[in-house]
Amino acid sequence: MSVHQNIKKVTTHVLAEMKLRGEKISMLTAYDFSMARIIDSTGIDVILVGDSASNVMAGHETTLPITLNEMIYHAASVVRGAKRALIVVDLPFGTYQGNSKEALSSAIRIMKETGAAAVKMEGGSEIKESVVRILSAGIPVMGHLGLTPQSIHKFGTYIVRAKEDTEADKLIEDAKILEEAGCFAIVLEKIPANLAGKVAKEVKIPVIGIGAGNQVDGQVLVLHDMLGITQEFSPRFLRRYHNLHLEIFGAVKHYIEDVKNCDFPSDKEQY
Repeated sequence: MSVHQNIKKVTTHVLAEMKLRGEKISMLTAYDFSMARIIDSTGIDVILVGDSASNVMAGHETTLPITLNEMIYHAASVVRGAKRALIVVDLPFGTYQGNSKEALSSAIRIMKETGAAAVKMEGGSEIKESVVRILSAGIPVMGHLGLTPQSIHKFGTYIVRAKEDTEADKLIEDAKILEEAGCFAIVLEKIPANLAGKVAKEVKIPVIGIGAGNQVDGQVLVLHDMLGITQEFSPRFLRRYHNLHLEIFGAVKHYIEDVKNCDFPSDKEQY
């Protein structure tokens, strides 16, 4: 029996075992109780309370505006809905960069106020001090390399990262730095598949990709993109498994029609 099927609660240790056995790790985002409960019941391995909530829940153009308080609100809601999956929460922009004391304080607030299992941070060597300090408090850290959306104004674009040798070499070095610092896993976003596969082979911790090919240890997508709730975002790596936008639109139009025509509520739907 696989590790995936044999456990009641996913932990960082379970993910390490899955990598050792060659079992792929499934990961999706969630931001609220109802969705988290549905996703968790499917047997998903990891639920990421992503700062992508800034985009899909709050309507911002980037992930930068979302606050620590807002991330805590979303994460606490998800934790109440999920019983099995490992819950990882993004540390939002401005709560850890350049200040390891603030990073620790932010991570402690997330853990105490949400009941989540781990935090995620973007960056490599530049955040090593913060990673070490957070881990010293017993808080698991997931890394994030490649396209790091919190640094969008530095990049100036969402194009594929690490296509050039210099940037690719730094990414591999950063992955090893994060592993040595104690991260339990790394997300690689929007980088060449062969490079992602090389990283997955060179580090012992699980590597989870988003737009990083199929040679890594697992995959993550934003729930609203995967379900087709959002329609304007269509990168090559996104596979839409449903068109909930169309389903919801149709259901609401049907409801409006029934209300206007006095078909709702019917005799059976009133007291």
